[in-house]
Amino acid sequence: MQTNWAEENLKTIRTLMERSAIYRRALAPIMLFAGFVGVLAAAIGFLSYLDSTIYLWPDIAMFALVGALLIARRQAIRDREPFWSPPARRVVLAMFPSWLIGIIATMTFQVVSVKDPQLSWWLPSIWMILYGLGLYGAGFFMQRGIRLLGWIFILGGLAVSVILTLKSTVGTLPPLIYAHCLMGFFFGVLHLAYGAYLYLTEKRKNAA
Repeated sequence: MQTNWAEENLKTIRTLMERSAIYRRALAPIMLFAGFVGVLAAAIGFLSYLDSTIYLWPDIAMFALVGALLIARRQAIRDREPFWSPPARRVVLAMFPSWLIGIIATMTFQVVSVKDPQLSWWLPSIWMILYGLGLYGAGFFMQRGIRLLGWIFILGGLAVSVILTLKSTVGTLPPLIYAHCLMGFFFGVLHLAYGAYLYLTEKRKNAA
């Protein structure tokens, strides 16, 4: 039994190493797509003076997730690889706890922020930390750069939490429309930057 377990783990590790380049190619369009969606959502929320992040951004996250899955599926079909492979399942399972906690946190804030809309200011930092933890967990099965991106989200979310705590103790928080700018930078601009980095480095690698 232990021999079979060890052989299965070695096979999975070998498969992950062989597919690291595939994951890298698939990540570039996914990150660019997610970044474009994030920037567009931030612009919509800010320009429409939407004073809440609770209802816009969960829908945007679902749209981005569906788009990412479709892009990954198209990449798998083009490379003649199984879409729901054991490595893909491990990546999803690594991120699933963060997704689940994020959904629960969002539903909780939808209830508690009815009386005090300013409470929804805390959601972006929670989303950032949870997303960063998910990326860091998935990074053990992918390129190490994804773990660095995860740390950026984690540290950014913690920094925002500290700033919000300080501001809430000395006065009122900024208008909620600025939360869309925060979300647009982290979930839009950072995704675009990382996607562009993956695309350009992969292009140089192929040229060499």
